[in-house]
Amino acid sequence: MSIVMAFIIGGLICLVGQLIMDLTPYKVTPAHILVGFVTGGAILSALGLYGPLVKIGGAGATIPISGFGHNLAQGTLEAVQAKGLLGAFSGGVTTGAVGIAAAVIFGFCMAVLFNPRG
Repeated sequence: MSIVMAFIIGGLICLVGQLIMDLTPYKVTPAHILVGFVTGGAILSALGLYGPLVKIGGAGATIPISGFGHNLAQGTLEAVQAKGLLGAFSGGVTTGAVGIAAAVIFGFCMAVLFNPRG
């Protein structure tokens, strides 16, 4: 059942982004969606609304880019509680470092293996 819920939650998040791009009169680009979803995930996380979505949807809520915003916000909140104001500057970077490093390493490996043309 958790796989089904992950699929539904992740699909709904992607559906919202696609509907925003298709149905708004302003030309919304994927870059707008990227920034909006990271910011939205962080805001919803800070308000305590994204955590329940992660409990219900699991990877369906953490894998989309809004999950990155949630991760940054949670790391910042935890670091502020542990280190005070200084944690506001280091918490998000600390929690997001593994994901960012993995993206860079896997991206490099794919570029080497598949010889991209640009």
